[in-house]
Amino acid sequence: MSGCALTPTYEVPKTPQPAAFKEAQGWQPAAPADTLQRGPWWQLFGDPQLNELAASVEVNNQNVAAAVAQYAQARAIVAEQRAALFPVVTLNASADRSGGGGQTRTGNQYRVNLGGSWEPDIWGRLRAGVSGAQASAQASEADLAAAKLSAQGELAANYISLRLADATRQLLETTVEGYGRVLQITQNRFNAGIAAKSDLLQAQTQLANARADLLTTTRQRAQFEHAIAVLLGKAPAEFSLAPAAWTLQVPDIPPGLPSTLLERRPDIAGAERRVAAANSNIGVARAAYFPDLSLTASGGFGATAAGGLFSASNSLWSLGLSAAETVFNAGATGARVDEATAARDAAVARYRQTVLSAFADVEDQLAATRVLGEQQDLRRQASEAADQVEQQMINRYRAGQVSYTEVVTAQVTALNARRALVQAQADRQTTAVSLIQALGGGWQAH
Repeated sequence: MSGCALTPTYEVPKTPQPAAFKEAQGWQPAAPADTLQRGPWWQLFGDPQLNELAASVEVNNQNVAAAVAQYAQARAIVAEQRAALFPVVTLNASADRSGGGGQTRTGNQYRVNLGGSWEPDIWGRLRAGVSGAQASAQASEADLAAAKLSAQGELAANYISLRLADATRQLLETTVEGYGRVLQITQNRFNAGIAAKSDLLQAQTQLANARADLLTTTRQRAQFEHAIAVLLGKAPAEFSLAPAAWTLQVPDIPPGLPSTLLERRPDIAGAERRVAAANSNIGVARAAYFPDLSLTASGGFGATAAGGLFSASNSLWSLGLSAAETVFNAGATGARVDEATAARDAAVARYRQTVLSAFADVEDQLAATRVLGEQQDLRRQASEAADQVEQQMINRYRAGQVSYTEVVTAQVTALNARRALVQAQADRQTTAVSLIQALGGGWQAH
């Protein structure tokens, strides 16, 4: 019977597999990455609060819960398809009483019947259905892994943004205090007739804008907190995160080889399994060219009196073989085969596109990792220099050597440099999260 199977032999579609990532050339981690073999990937950031939240996502996130249910549904479909390979056994019992219509007497009829039917899978249609369902279940399992990775990555990114908002708010609070002191200096100079009214107004403008930026940061932090609550499966009103010190740890992540990406990314695995499922559907469609065979058998008893129902003289039995073949359907069978073949080709194209997108995703994050590391050093140098210029301008203004406009310019430059440095630090962490996702998640040894 296996020789009669009509499903095309399945082979994993060929995809481009470069020998190495272009953006990884010349890039080496600063420290050994042996910690990547230990535990969930989010622990690499060294933040206990993030560890606690990420562990909760896998249990409480509703997108993950939906993916779990879809995987359970796919496994049930496999069991349903596999059941079609075995005979179906039925038990029927009936009791009838009839009369009237000119009949001279009323009569009873009792029947008990045990029957069975089986459809031999000569053309492989049922086995193809099972194979397709199994491949679909495996794709659903990959979707579940992808949903978990996506939720965990989104949580980590939102958590980093929330801690960035905490750091920015602390920075702006310090800035507001500094601007307040400069305003008092300017007020004193104005009261003494040394400074112009415009200096006082500029100082007030600087302080008001800094306070407005502080409120904007507070609003942004609240939005990130609400987003984290939803990822944890909670209403925002039921969840809060207290401000805390920001852990600036950025893990070193080995990029590995492009070939391992095909084994590690759940979206690639899911796309490949959908190709296999589509290939099985071709066998199901081709089987319609051939007749359906069915074997039936039944045995039972029938009598007009319940007391003698199970006597040997009242036994009934039957055996049967039936075949059904479609003689003419205006090419519908051929159209279904063409449809299944085209669906398989489309699945192959989607699989290859997923692989190419995955390679590009890793290359993007590797490039960002390298550039942001260099950029953070430059941002730190710029911030330190801008801080010195700001203090010098304030001292020179006190001495009457410069106008207040130059103080304002130095203050704006210094604040922007501080905020750019904090943003660069957050960008490095967020990029590390994106690179981990692009490489397929954790690094547990297989």
